[in-house]
Amino acid sequence: MRLEAITWERLGDLLAERLLDLEPADGSPWPRVAFDGAPAARPGDLAERVAEALRPLGRPSLVVDAATFLRPASLRFEHGHRDVDSYYDGWLDTGALWREVFGPLEPGGDGRVLPDLRDPVTDRATRSAYVPLPPGGVLLLHGPLLLRHWFPFDLSVHLLLSPAALRRRTPESEHWTLPAFARYEAETDPAGTADVLVRADDPRHPAWRAA
Repeated sequence: MRLEAITWERLGDLLAERLLDLEPADGSPWPRVAFDGAPAARPGDLAERVAEALRPLGRPSLVVDAATFLRPASLRFEHGHRDVDSYYDGWLDTGALWREVFGPLEPGGDGRVLPDLRDPVTDRATRSAYVPLPPGGVLLLHGPLLLRHWFPFDLSVHLLLSPAALRRRTPESEHWTLPAFARYEAETDPAGTADVLVRADDPRHPAWRAA
């Protein structure tokens, strides 16, 4: 796997420039981009960098954190607080994401996106107002395990951590989730299927490869 060293600032700029010419495959006027990675890889930081780089280019965007679209705790923890299968298959409220985020951005949609649904800490509904994303505006969705759900992404960015780096950078209290990421690598191969791959083992010195 040949990757090129880069800075986070330069990476954000290059991805923003690429998004200027991104045409959704289904004819939607709203490009949809995934920033996929374990929490330890901090995919949200890169999504925010890209949003900042798009702003002076005149391209509106909306950053959405998949962690704010989790199912209620009563459902997530039905089989215990550390059930790996539940974390892998049942934590993310995919129905709400389809309904409140992707549905409005389909061809013929109204572009009104719910930016968040539930506070992942308090487990309470956020009651946020819908955000109108104008045609040409870009959805930047970040979170873990995103590329296994058949969401209609027009560009996917995967932040890769080696198993050792993932363990080292994941808080010990969350080490129980590590088997889920090993399963994700084996079943989905995000490093091989993503349009852009970013190795983030050393948070100071990323490297990347673009298809």
